[in-house]
Amino acid sequence: MSDNLARVSFAVDEAEFETPAPAHRGFRLVSSAPNHRARPRIFYAFTAVAGVAAIIVAQLLLSVGISQGAYEISSLQSSQAELGRTAASVNEDLVRVSSPQSLAANAEGLGMVSNSNPVYLRLSDGAVLGAPASASGSQAGAASLVPNALLAGSEPLTQAPAAAKASAGAVAITSAPVVPAGLAAPTTR
Repeated sequence: MSDNLARVSFAVDEAEFETPAPAHRGFRLVSSAPNHRARPRIFYAFTAVAGVAAIIVAQLLLSVGISQGAYEISSLQSSQAELGRTAASVNEDLVRVSSPQSLAANAEGLGMVSNSNPVYLRLSDGAVLGAPASASGSQAGAASLVPNALLAGSEPLTQAPAAAKASAGAVAITSAPVVPAGLAAPTTR
């Protein structure tokens, strides 16, 4: 190699490399057996298995609870559908029975007749408009000139026998109701 490199010498302080003197340490006794007893590894295994079992039981209980709720929802939905069908059927019967043809047929069955001379009452002064006359039975059936196909299978109401009325607890009216001299009319603006 070449001698062109300059030779460098370093002065090293020997005080930097000296080790400090060890301080006086006291002695302490070390026992051969530890003070606390180490837990066996089986305890940790049992704890882990018990934790997994608790999680599985909790999951099963939640699944049973959720499925029970699903069964109740299904039962309530089927009940709601049945009640909806019943309500539709009852509503259909109500529409059929409340039709004008049904009301006219039931009125005729109960012995009512339509009056060709209607009389009106004016509420403002209590005046009777028209000539009151008793209705004749010759006009029977005039109210149901338009037939109703829904009433084909139904029977109109008829007057019940007197024995049936007495047993049903019907109250017999012996006198006509008392009507005051003037009818009370509401105040309107």
